[in-house]
Amino acid sequence: MVEPETQPLSDSPAALTQSERKVFGSHPPPPTRTIGLGDKLPPARRSTSDSSSDSESEDDSKLKIELLPDASRASRRPPIVDCHNYSEFNIHIPAYTGSVAVSGHTVAVASHHHLRIYDLSVSESPIRNLDSKSGDFNAKMKDIKITAVEFRPTVHQEDRGHFLWFGTKDGHLMELDVRTGAVTGMKPAIHAHTVTHIFRHGQSMISMDDTGKVVVFTPAEGVELSLNTLQPRVVRIAEKQEFAKMLGGQLWTSTRDPNGGGPVPGNSRGPYVRVYDIFTPGSVGRSLLPTEHLGAVTAGTVLASQPGQLFLAHEGGNISIWSMGQPGGAPAQCVEVVKVSSSDILSLEGVNDRLWAGSRKGLISAYDITTKPWTVTNCWAAHDDLPVLRIAVDTWSMEKLNRLVVYSVGRDEQLRFWDGLLGVDWIEQELLKQETEFSTFRDMKILIVSWNVDAAKPDMLTGSAENVNFLNDVLQSVDSPDVIVFGLQELIDLESRKMAAKTVLLGGKNKSTDGTISQKVSTSYKKWHDRLISAVRLAMPIDEPYTVVHTEKLVGLFSCVFVKNTEKIRLKHSNHTTVKRGMNGRYGNKGAIVCRFVVDDTSVCFINCHLAAGQHHVRQRNADAQGIVEDDSLTPQPDEHIAYVNGGDGSIPLDHEIVFMNGDMNYRIDQRREAVIAAVKAGDIEYLLVHDQLRKEMKFNRGFRLRTFSEGPLNFAPTYKYDRRSDEYDTSEKARTPAWCDRVLWRALVPERVTQLHYRRWEANVSDHRPISSAFKITVKQVNHEQRARAKAKAQERWKAVERERLSAALQHYIDQRMI
Repeated sequence: MVEPETQPLSDSPAALTQSERKVFGSHPPPPTRTIGLGDKLPPARRSTSDSSSDSESEDDSKLKIELLPDASRASRRPPIVDCHNYSEFNIHIPAYTGSVAVSGHTVAVASHHHLRIYDLSVSESPIRNLDSKSGDFNAKMKDIKITAVEFRPTVHQEDRGHFLWFGTKDGHLMELDVRTGAVTGMKPAIHAHTVTHIFRHGQSMISMDDTGKVVVFTPAEGVELSLNTLQPRVVRIAEKQEFAKMLGGQLWTSTRDPNGGGPVPGNSRGPYVRVYDIFTPGSVGRSLLPTEHLGAVTAGTVLASQPGQLFLAHEGGNISIWSMGQPGGAPAQCVEVVKVSSSDILSLEGVNDRLWAGSRKGLISAYDITTKPWTVTNCWAAHDDLPVLRIAVDTWSMEKLNRLVVYSVGRDEQLRFWDGLLGVDWIEQELLKQETEFSTFRDMKILIVSWNVDAAKPDMLTGSAENVNFLNDVLQSVDSPDVIVFGLQELIDLESRKMAAKTVLLGGKNKSTDGTISQKVSTSYKKWHDRLISAVRLAMPIDEPYTVVHTEKLVGLFSCVFVKNTEKIRLKHSNHTTVKRGMNGRYGNKGAIVCRFVVDDTSVCFINCHLAAGQHHVRQRNADAQGIVEDDSLTPQPDEHIAYVNGGDGSIPLDHEIVFMNGDMNYRIDQRREAVIAAVKAGDIEYLLVHDQLRKEMKFNRGFRLRTFSEGPLNFAPTYKYDRRSDEYDTSEKARTPAWCDRVLWRALVPERVTQLHYRRWEANVSDHRPISSAFKITVKQVNHEQRARAKAKAQERWKAVERERLSAALQHYIDQRMI
């Protein structure tokens, strides 16, 4: 039914009842304000269109930009641990139905009626393969299905990891001696329903089923826990809890069901968290809510560096931080919520001084939470792009293996072991500090030219001296560069782009496999390619020839990289790729060309990009930039680890020691057109810089992937958008606001090894953009591999002492938490 006030004005007033009519004057007048003489004017209303891309439905200014932890320096190197004699790669854990428990070299894997025991000190195959259908557990109890496993504590240290408890679908609890394969204890049907969890806490064991029955086994001090003889205590909690874990001596549970197990505070926030002091008879569980609405709880943990707090992971990528409270005292409460991921966090574990989180894409990220904002120190592929279902610490590994071993289980049905102390990263950081002791260094000059040519052909560089002499002048702007990089955008005209879009959308017959759309378009690239080669040959001394080492095109993008012949012989691992960002990665009207090489032992990467257009599409530009710098389509070089950084293999741009990024990045100025033009005419560049979108993102958005890049001083006027062959900013009907769309950024592992020599614009006016260039002096290294090997051996010896100290601190933490 249509409400009366939404009907057309032509509707008859008689059709409205007296109660339905709006009474004139019944609403207050709209608010007004008086602007005094000399007061600052309010911002102008946003124009309906400012670019060819402004018709897109998404308005970035209305979208909340998620401020995620900075991951731009995170190590991608997996922290492999080498404490086992045999690999865990052959251990299969069925997803969702499998259960696993680990103690040193011993691994117990249960699924349905099977229980396999592995001893990785003697074999990669199971030493025991038990099947309930064969009566291996009890001749009278065949076909039992195991649903939960955990090693029980022992009085004597040498017995730890030898007695395994497991619960079944029918509610039985049983104990197995993994050395002999014999059942040493049993409590038939102690649960009437499926056993969902078994926890070890101090000398106690706790089992739980899905109806809310919790059974607590606590022996007398110094007495061995006997499943057969010890009389347990029963505690009732809310049923059907989706999350449960012993944290800080209390049982924390959660469900997304607001009616699951009793009343909760009358609030729409969720999920519903309940905390039970199961070791205090007569205590009542407390119901808690986070400070804001969050996704379901998926995991929880505590962290040694944050005593008195615990952390819950949520679907949606949030981590909630809670004060633990005290049994019988002040209740726990949520104190903070931190957004760490754009997707769900499925697993969470506090390891040493890092918070480890597992994602749906198979990644494990380690967060340093001692700083604000948090920092991602490590992020590696753990489970082949499939969800990381569980992360846990083998607390007995410190005594049994002299390591802090962390294990993870993924949807790929694999078990993986990791070094919880991240020793390999500590050693690499030590080597980085000593790099000058085993390396020699030399300087190189690099010239980068970036221009959105707006489909202009090179033969259009006529008329004024600025046009005719542009290429020669820009090439001679730095004395004898070793590398010259041309990054051009929009080489094809609008008609060709329409043709290209039609080809992609309608499946044109003339589309070729190499991306060439038509002979006309291909000719545009060739003309610029030939003109650039000719310009370099004419501008540079005859006795210093250059060779093109990279040339690539992507719809309107074109990159051409020249290297001086005397340097070319020192290059290796040259490679390039393209990254499509238009139409969700299906089309290259927006995207990048990525080129790289290794010179001596330094990796250098060049990115020529064209990001999303539109005055207000900041978020789309940020997403394009992230997709480009994280693209992994470069050829990996796993054996060239010295040249690459952060544990990378050269497959993504951020793996390189030095990265340059140029192009039409399309970041705009958040001011009215008239104010921008007035500031340009007045030479007030500083005023405009405050409102530059790229500068604001780099300063305020801690999740911005270009935040670790640098940019030189912008001492020139905005380069976009001009009327062709004119010095006037856009006088068309759209009247676009001038902006510094064209930029050159850089990033280096050691910032002092890149020095900018110039950053300027040029006045060639055959396009609606002005060209820009930037020259750099970079320092490249050459490593003496024998000296580095000796330095690494010494660093490994120092690490052993550091490792012993950290193991001791970690051991004490787990003892305090009664995890040992």
